[in-house]
Amino acid sequence: MWIIIGVIFVIAFTIVIVWAIDKFIPNKLKAPISILLWIGIFALGYLTFNSVYDEIKFHNIKKDRYALVIKNLVDIRDSQLAYKEVKGKFTGNYDTLIKFIETGKFAIIERRDSTVLDKEKTKTYGGIKYFKEITIVDTLDFVAVKDSLFKKSSRYKTMMNIPFAKDGTKFKLQAGEIGKEEDKMLPVFEAVGMKKDILHDQPKDLVKKEENTFSVEEINGDAIKIGSMEEVKTNGNWPKVYDPIKN
Repeated sequence: MWIIIGVIFVIAFTIVIVWAIDKFIPNKLKAPISILLWIGIFALGYLTFNSVYDEIKFHNIKKDRYALVIKNLVDIRDSQLAYKEVKGKFTGNYDTLIKFIETGKFAIIERRDSTVLDKEKTKTYGGIKYFKEITIVDTLDFVAVKDSLFKKSSRYKTMMNIPFAKDGTKFKLQAGEIGKEEDKMLPVFEAVGMKKDILHDQPKDLVKKEENTFSVEEINGDAIKIGSMEEVKTNGNWPKVYDPIKN
């Protein structure tokens, strides 16, 4: 918005200067002043173009990088959900998570309803037979977590690394329990990547501006994250436009 206002101001200012030269400057001075004016106009135009181009280039770089960052965060989330399904909790350790992906298995189960004799109620009422409904769970088979989540891909081994960040920069991973629901603690996790790490090689002023962005179409705040250590949720803080395409 400010760039557009600046361009309009430069155009208006140029028109005023041209009018002033034509109106008040002697003819013998008009030529050199006009040359200087055109040099100034080209310089301002170049600076304005660069300013707009830098913003556009930064926006495109940011979108491409965020898309890959989000893919990694979704892989972490899916791995955590699988871990919780088997272990009953989340983990805050990448080595533990990777080992689970490589060795863990899901149980394939079948649930069926059945009716059985309610022995206690039958005894209480003097032998009158009472029945109750139960659910029987049968384990049919087991499937490897790795095959279920990643098939032949080994990207789970690098999902903790923040794309485009300096070597060794990883998403901050935490896991724990919060609150109570029916006297039970609820497991939570959170994985966080800082925008300043993702965009570390970009202009500092644009990165700072991005960290303070607030828009329903953008990722607000100074970080991209999934999950939460303060509430029970497993979604990310990005708008749907950034959701990875399911293959």
